[in-house]
Amino acid sequence: MGITRMIYMVTMLFSLLVSILSSSTVGFDYFQFTQQYQPAACNSNPTPCKDPTDKLFTVHGLWPSNKIGRDPEYCKTRNRRKRAKTLEPQLEIIWPNVLDRTNHTGFWRRQWKKHGTCGYPTIQNENDYFETVIKMYITEKQNVSRILSNAKIEPDGQSRPLVDIENAIRNGTHNKKPKFKCQKNNGVTELVEITLCSDKNRAHFIDCPNPFLPGSPYLCPNISIRY
Repeated sequence: MGITRMIYMVTMLFSLLVSILSSSTVGFDYFQFTQQYQPAACNSNPTPCKDPTDKLFTVHGLWPSNKIGRDPEYCKTRNRRKRAKTLEPQLEIIWPNVLDRTNHTGFWRRQWKKHGTCGYPTIQNENDYFETVIKMYITEKQNVSRILSNAKIEPDGQSRPLVDIENAIRNGTHNKKPKFKCQKNNGVTELVEITLCSDKNRAHFIDCPNPFLPGSPYLCPNISIRY
């Protein structure tokens, strides 16, 4: 084999590999459905929120994820059906841009491009992505605020042990382990996010892989978590 042909074949193989890795065929292992508690999300943000917050967990994102290695991002789209305008009134309630309520659409667009595009084939297109989140939060009752309220845990600013919060979430997700994100604000540890995890087909809840490890600034302690 001549050197020119060998170089050509190596180049073609490299191009094919890049194409595969950059497309939605890379795949993923599971979904993270992450919701953020609005007051704590604002408190942990370097830039103050522009508007008053609600004492609610609202959607941060639905993220195709991997148990090992990096999560997929910015994948190619196969079906270009755009988000329907009729979905926006519901999205503004359950998926607001907490940090800047004048730019909900920019927030949704970033979530779709970075994460939603990688959910194929479970997520078919942009409209399906947002319809799926609405279904999860409302119809399937994966609303973290509601799950906690059903367990008599309300956003009253009390400090609680992590086990009480975890047990409440487990009761609403067939005893599967959620993922928690906390952050300190003026010496007080606040509950910032709760993530529910499901398999890649969104058919079943699973124990969330990859919790924050000891030493992480986002690790929730066992006691004294404000919510």
